[in-house]
Amino acid sequence: MQLQHIPIDKLNVSAFNMRNAKRAPDVSDILPSVRARGILQPLLVRPNGEDERFEIVAGRRRYFAARAVAEERGEIEPVPCAVMEPGDDAGALEASLIENAARLDPDEMSQYETFARLTKQGKSVAEIAETFGITEVMVKRRLALGNLLPRIRTAYRKGEIDAETVRHLTMASKAQQKDWLALFADPEQYAPRGFQLKQWLFGGQSIPASVALFLVEDYPGQIVADLFGEDAYFADADLFWQKQNEAIAAKRDELLEAGWSEVVVLEPGQYFHTWEHEKTPKKKGGKVFIAVSHRGEVELHEGWLGRKEARRAARKAASADADGETTEVAPAARPEVTKAMQNYLDLHRQAVVRLALVAHPGVALRLMVAHAVASSGHWQVKPEPQQARSDAVAESVANSPAQQAFDAERQAVLALLDRPDYHHSVTQPGYDAYPTAVVFAKLLTLSDKDVQRVAACVMAETLEAGSAVVEAVGNHLDMDAGQHWQPDDAFFDMIRDKAVLNAMLAEVAGKRCADANVAEKAKTQKKIIRDCLDGANGRAKVEGWLPGWLAFPVRAYTENGSLKTADEWARVRDLFDAA
Repeated sequence: MQLQHIPIDKLNVSAFNMRNAKRAPDVSDILPSVRARGILQPLLVRPNGEDERFEIVAGRRRYFAARAVAEERGEIEPVPCAVMEPGDDAGALEASLIENAARLDPDEMSQYETFARLTKQGKSVAEIAETFGITEVMVKRRLALGNLLPRIRTAYRKGEIDAETVRHLTMASKAQQKDWLALFADPEQYAPRGFQLKQWLFGGQSIPASVALFLVEDYPGQIVADLFGEDAYFADADLFWQKQNEAIAAKRDELLEAGWSEVVVLEPGQYFHTWEHEKTPKKKGGKVFIAVSHRGEVELHEGWLGRKEARRAARKAASADADGETTEVAPAARPEVTKAMQNYLDLHRQAVVRLALVAHPGVALRLMVAHAVASSGHWQVKPEPQQARSDAVAESVANSPAQQAFDAERQAVLALLDRPDYHHSVTQPGYDAYPTAVVFAKLLTLSDKDVQRVAACVMAETLEAGSAVVEAVGNHLDMDAGQHWQPDDAFFDMIRDKAVLNAMLAEVAGKRCADANVAEKAKTQKKIIRDCLDGANGRAKVEGWLPGWLAFPVRAYTENGSLKTADEWARVRDLFDAA
């Protein structure tokens, strides 16, 4: 089971829902709660395989209540859902969700206090979500209530402020919250709520002079003040941000000179969440995080590390203490570019190199062979496993002159590539590009003749047994299998069809002999064939006999029988006749 938030337009009621009906249910009893608090207990859903849609197994009334709120407001946030996986039992999951939800205090401020206490005890957001059977997003929303001033939290608990307004207030700075509280407490003023509050917080560019990190006296632009001189604003927002960023950079340099391992300047509007970090002193590798709001307020958070990084540092410190040594914690490396920028760079670099390969076919050929030897990325090449159905077949193939000659060539190619003999194979499937680059570098040092030798060996090693390709190559090269094959016991032991045996007998001993023994047991006919091939028991020795099954093109012995090899050749024969 996975917990996630799903847009309401991706949900529909399952036909197997026990309360499914064409008429919408009465949700008047739960609608006020959903309108004020949203959906608290996750719906139980499962994928229905259509355009990433989900069908509701349990939670139909909550779904219709959410739809009603969406119609009232024009939108609604994604709904918390427990997504069933194959093999999940719906009854058990629903019972578990109900049990977990029952353990959670319905009051959101009490939930915040519970979650905040658990984070101080070292619990992660994921662990808290799993404990109470809710999504991580819901846990983060409750923890975000910690950003609110106590007076706002109290008003929310009393029901004086709705959930949407509180959600927006959690994104407000402390100064903005104070300004909003002043409006809220004044009966003659209007405190914006809901969507209007969001506009109030982020819609304008009015930047108060009080947020400047630099000396206001050094600001070269105009500052506008009200008639009483109590509130002042920067008239030129662009000029303010230039000066503010210069001050932030100077503050960063000052903190680094003071000995902090790293100073992280967050993007404007990016919030610093204490529950995702742990307090860590400077001497143990703690960092400073500088948070900047959309209207220019700057907050310093000194002595913090991300939870994972803090735990790694703690383990290193514990290890150093155990060894009796004191070691400084090195700052963790962080990406220099965003994922979007890395994608941009990757695609442009690939486009340039791709064009270069077209102009250098010799290099491209070597790279292609390198991918076939050590596949990675979009290449997945693997050697033919040569799976034998019996020990007799395996032994026969191993002793084949063709197999032994190929094994010798394979060893020579491995030596050319300076590669060890892993699993008696030149080709080694993989998913990492590094081995491919290693082979590519080696191939660049080889002559064209040696590269072709490697390519031929890899192609031969990966040739699929029993395929139409084997027939196509064998017929194109006019192969004579008789040069590399001798009849053995394994071959004759597996022949069961007497009509086939009699036809083979006619090939080696003549039609008259075959007709004279047509009613004999298979064992007797096999014995006569072997005597002819060995020149034993007074029979003339037959040299160079090759059964039709091994010939190129293949020959069947019966008209109505089925032979897979013949079928594979029939699929491609016309192609090569035309060539």
